[in-house]
Amino acid sequence: MSKLTLSELKKELKQYDQKELTQLIVDLYKLNDDVKIYLGNRFKGEEAIVELFEAMKRKITDEFFPINGFGKMRLKEAKEAITNFKKLSNDQIKTIDLMLYYVEIGTKFTKTYGDIDGKFYSSMANMFNKVADACVDDEQTYNIFADRLSAVVDESNGVGWGYHDALCDIYGSIEWTWEDEGSE
Repeated sequence: MSKLTLSELKKELKQYDQKELTQLIVDLYKLNDDVKIYLGNRFKGEEAIVELFEAMKRKITDEFFPINGFGKMRLKEAKEAITNFKKLSNDQIKTIDLMLYYVEIGTKFTKTYGDIDGKFYSSMANMFNKVADACVDDEQTYNIFADRLSAVVDESNGVGWGYHDALCDIYGSIEWTWEDEGSE
């Protein structure tokens, strides 16, 4: 199957009048749920983004603590919720919020059910590191999440596989960055 390049697409779209472009967008809307969400976010604004955020947060929660039954702990599904939110909303702060929530709920899960495995803890630590990177890059972002970052590190105390130590090291690099900046 031959894919249309972006430049080819732009060239083709320039030949369409407004009515044809409108019909093309309507057809895409009918064909693809991601397009529906993207256009909803684009036209409905913050209200649609908040709805999407809550839906993705629920997806993450359901992987660990569903309303009925036991969590399946499908990390891939939970991480896809974050990726989809980022792609469809382009909201950096809410994306970081979901990333941190993933670590918080994963930490709560292991504290509730006991040690998991190295892959699980690596996934949690890697996500925490992504949140930390965003906080190192922007002090305002750090200030938004500082209390939750500290709380999840505290909550991880006593968890095996070096998980707590990893979160402590990552968290320490954030605090060190902003303490160092403040002393100049």
